[in-house]
Amino acid sequence: MDTSNPAVFVNAELLRMHVGRRVRAVIQVLRSDGGGSVIGKSTDEQQLVIKGHPPGPLSTFVEVIGIADSNQSIQAEIWNNFGDALDTACYNNVCQLANGDFKHLFI
Repeated sequence: MDTSNPAVFVNAELLRMHVGRRVRAVIQVLRSDGGGSVIGKSTDEQQLVIKGHPPGPLSTFVEVIGIADSNQSIQAEIWNNFGDALDTACYNNVCQLANGDFKHLFI
């Protein structure tokens, strides 16, 4: 596993603390504007804009890895379909742990 450029687990609230850094987030896809961005709902129920062109059809839940370019948007490098059902509260808890007292356990 390449650990030279880790991506921090974030939700929309935590994204603003990592602008300019590599992040990973899971969103529920709400819509695509067809022009290179996807609007989604973060695991903390806030809206995020994901910039970039997905490689193909997206499932309901998608993980994106990329650079946080503002407090509400990510420039996606990698898109991973996470299927049509996800425990968003559980993933949101992981984001909190990865940015809190247990940060050292996450790359």
